[in-house]
Amino acid sequence: MKKIAIYGKGGIGKSTTTANLSAAFSEMGLKVCQVGCDPKNDSTRLLLGHICRKTVLDVVRDNDAITSEDIVHTGYNQISCIEAGGPEPGVGCAGRGIIVALEKVRELNVLSDMDAVLYDVLGDVVCGGFAVPIREGYATDIYIISSGELMSLYAANNIAKGIKRFALRGVVRLGGIIGNSRNTLNEKKLLQEFAARLNTYLITFIPRDSIVNEAENKRQTVIQYAADSDQAKVYRKLANMVLHNAKMTVPTPMDFEELEALAEKYGSKN
Repeated sequence: MKKIAIYGKGGIGKSTTTANLSAAFSEMGLKVCQVGCDPKNDSTRLLLGHICRKTVLDVVRDNDAITSEDIVHTGYNQISCIEAGGPEPGVGCAGRGIIVALEKVRELNVLSDMDAVLYDVLGDVVCGGFAVPIREGYATDIYIISSGELMSLYAANNIAKGIKRFALRGVVRLGGIIGNSRNTLNEKKLLQEFAARLNTYLITFIPRDSIVNEAENKRQTVIQYAADSDQAKVYRKLANMVLHNAKMTVPTPMDFEELEALAEKYGSKN
């Protein structure tokens, strides 16, 4: 089983990328489950065609005796979709909610027959709850999504620190940086060097394309909405690379001054 976690700064495109990866894997004939680890419970929206109406925490709050059917929802191309959910706004810790939800998923053994499980995780490894997929062995192959924007790189570097910490005492490894373009200056070159500094590589560079927004407005992945588009081909190629990736590493994060200097190096037309 491939156990994959996708991390990155909030708003960088984690859910969109993860959902398109899930769709591409399902096209390969794999049995796929996507697990949303964000209290907004919108990770699987493009696969289900709507916001998940029952998260794991919703079900747990309502009923102690639950079954896998209560928390697993079927989406596009028979992809299994699970949303961890979170506490009511202003009440409780969202990270703690992730812990409770994933423990329930493990207890019910709903992932045992999957070929690929993808965890879409809120990009905050400062809180222990969001580190659970890599800390507790739910995922072993970690990918970080980043653009060439400084704060996106800063978040990615912090995530790499967390991955390094857990990699040194387990099997978790960094599989690469997924570049999600924001059309910043020298963006691809910057991401290539950033990845190299982290002891990994830029596994793909996803171009900015309006068809992504079109698909999202239709509540679909690009794979479903525009199956023959160039953007769909990018996601399929990424899925194939992730499935067969053997370049798994322990990252070497930078200090902030080094990161700033790197961004400055590529942030000029000269």
